[in-house]
Amino acid sequence: MSGDARRTRVLGIAAREFAEHGLHGASIEAIAREAGITQAYIFRMFGTKKALFLQLVGAAFERFSDGMAEAAGTAMGREALASMGRAYYELLADRTTLLLQLQGMAACGDDEVQAFVRARFATLWTVVAAHSGLDAVTVKSFLAFGMLLNAGAALGVEDIDEPWADGVRTRIRPGLFDHITAETNR
Repeated sequence: MSGDARRTRVLGIAAREFAEHGLHGASIEAIAREAGITQAYIFRMFGTKKALFLQLVGAAFERFSDGMAEAAGTAMGREALASMGRAYYELLADRTTLLLQLQGMAACGDDEVQAFVRARFATLWTVVAAHSGLDAVTVKSFLAFGMLLNAGAALGVEDIDEPWADGVRTRIRPGLFDHITAETNR
């Protein structure tokens, strides 16, 4: 196996391990065992456990940011939000990427992780703001709705037949944020 192929394989295995167990619970030994390599080789490739975690969390945030930017295309305003909202639902289907993003937030008790995740979240904010051209309160409302969808996806609300789960599954539709204006948010 080539070095690039081995690295890609290790990243896939590590993504699942960190998504399930977080920064502190993930096992480099388990990753190495599944990849058929030594722990020392993993540390040679990535430096530290935290560096590997941050690389994976960064990629998870980039997948969301890039996917939403691509979905918005040249649209602006609420049309861009609607396109980004549809893309967001599709992105939530990748449970590993979703959980990596959430594990990154959960590890923000570590100053280095917090600074890293903060920068990635800032990118997500900037993508939504730049592609929509809308005010901060609308962007905030859109992202807040997205964070609720993250929680719902992590909890598996698609498999729950309860009124609260029905509410969480509410889809972002065009017009959802039309009531938010500079005048209504004074």
